[in-house]
Amino acid sequence: MGNKFDELVAVMRRLRAPGGCPWDREQTHLSLAQYLLEEAYETFDAIHSSVESGKYDSLKEELGDLLLQIVFHAEIAEERGDFTAEEIAGDAAEKLIRRHPHVFGEAKLESSRDVLENWDTLKANERLASGRPQRRTESMLDEVPVHFPALLEAMKLSKKAAKTGFDWKRAEDVLEKIEEETGEIRQALGRNSRSAIEEEIGDLLFAIVNLARHLEVEPETALKRANRKFRQRFRHIERKLQENGQSTEDASLEEMERLWQSAKNASD
Repeated sequence: MGNKFDELVAVMRRLRAPGGCPWDREQTHLSLAQYLLEEAYETFDAIHSSVESGKYDSLKEELGDLLLQIVFHAEIAEERGDFTAEEIAGDAAEKLIRRHPHVFGEAKLESSRDVLENWDTLKANERLASGRPQRRTESMLDEVPVHFPALLEAMKLSKKAAKTGFDWKRAEDVLEKIEEETGEIRQALGRNSRSAIEEEIGDLLFAIVNLARHLEVEPETALKRANRKFRQRFRHIERKLQENGQSTEDASLEEMERLWQSAKNASD
């Protein structure tokens, strides 16, 4: 592992060196940020497709692309004299040891919940002891980055609030809230108010995220799975129509619904 990782670092260093690749030499932390996000999402998708298919080649490839982005940023940082790839790895290892005192120390933590609560406490203590300027916040919710994807932001916000006791007691209570929000969408539709409809749909989505949290379902994963299922079933419709010399433009809604149900029955 060490030799291969060192080889990757050496290749990136060569690309960034004089006489290397013009594009690689022009990149900065900021210009690469979008690629890091894209590779993270592609890795996320590869995880689920690999688990479903039982074939992990795509996951290996996407993890490599994600690792490449980290090495790229590390090389830029080293050129600036900020930090190195070795320091990144060393700091990460030290952090894991600090935050697992029940493994590397004498702490007794019995459940995953205990581990997570202790992790948050240790993280907060580390932030105070770091000596770094602390960002001023007016609310504990300010700790959740506003640039997170909406589903992730909603989950993080609701988790933060729940820790104070501001939460529904049961999943059934959240279901009642979802029914309430659905009714408010109907009212907004009756008023034909676009702004009200958008607001109420947002409230409904937020309530659904909270239901997922109560049921210990990761909403991004659930929605991604639903998206993949929709892709597969719609492709079935397209294939069957093509076999009959038709296109989706030619077919009636009833025909497409029948093919959708056949795809659904085949996957059940």
